[in-house]
Amino acid sequence: MKKTYYLFNPGRLSRRDNTLKFTPVDESVREGTPKYIPVEGVSDLYCFGSLDTNSAMYNFLGKAGISVHFFDYYEHYTGSFSPKEYLLAGKMQIEQTRHHLAASKRLTVARKFVQGASFNILKNLKYYQNRGRDLACYLEKIEILSEQIEAASDIPGLMGIEGNIRQCYYGAFDQILKDHAMEGRSKQPPLNEVNALISFGNMMCYTLCLDQIYHTQLNPTISYLHEPGYRRYSLALDLAEIFKPILVDRTIFRVLNKKELQSKDFDIQVNRVILKESGKKAFIRAFEERLNETIKHRTLKKHVSYKHLVKLECYKLSKHILGMETYQPFKVWW
Repeated sequence: MKKTYYLFNPGRLSRRDNTLKFTPVDESVREGTPKYIPVEGVSDLYCFGSLDTNSAMYNFLGKAGISVHFFDYYEHYTGSFSPKEYLLAGKMQIEQTRHHLAASKRLTVARKFVQGASFNILKNLKYYQNRGRDLACYLEKIEILSEQIEAASDIPGLMGIEGNIRQCYYGAFDQILKDHAMEGRSKQPPLNEVNALISFGNMMCYTLCLDQIYHTQLNPTISYLHEPGYRRYSLALDLAEIFKPILVDRTIFRVLNKKELQSKDFDIQVNRVILKESGKKAFIRAFEERLNETIKHRTLKKHVSYKHLVKLECYKLSKHILGMETYQPFKVWW
């Protein structure tokens, strides 16, 4: 089975026959021990350090169907190398555009994304409410806000409801987390450890959604809840709303409450907090474990991983856009 590989250190990427050779390089340009990765086992690469390679290597990666995602020192997603868009289809592109341009069709799809996100947020809160956290006031407020989703008459109004739901939800983090205070959402830059994890985790979820969209006929630049913009794949932002509570937030609660990450894993600066390499590795290890967990799918009647659920969501959206069946967002049922 193909897997994601994470390159945390700067280094050189080269090819040896049908194998990727990654040679880490330190600040004094001294080479470390090379790591060899059989290309057949790679689905994509996440590069958190600078990568030195050439066009021949990218041609090789493209032919092998391997994406490469890049991030800067401050953990911001900066871009991707994606193989040729071999699955894009003209009919899908046309219908996807029509659904964006028709206000009623766009609003219908956008509502589904917010409904799915709201439902999964409430599931998280109910889970911890049943484990002794006092979250009743947050549950009540979000349930009231969720009832307003269907009545939203335009995208800005819907985005406002979504923002209020998430603001209320983040207020509950201080109750869920044992020894960490969130103290409100801060980003660009995150001002404490919890916010640093949220920013990093959301970025990982966004990139995951983008990679799964690539394996379908959907165009990642045509979106419904978020506005399409230059140099961003806004459909991945739409899909990530549904999966952030399940994949990112539950991972954050785990690594902090079980002390899998501690203060020593964060680089705490005057006006910014980011993860050190040890923190990134610990979070990604827990995140990958979450992605590889399987559940018994109610429709398919077989076990599927959380990662595969994201691809299934893309397929459901594709069928809606092509008029095959009405899209229903993924909602946790257990």
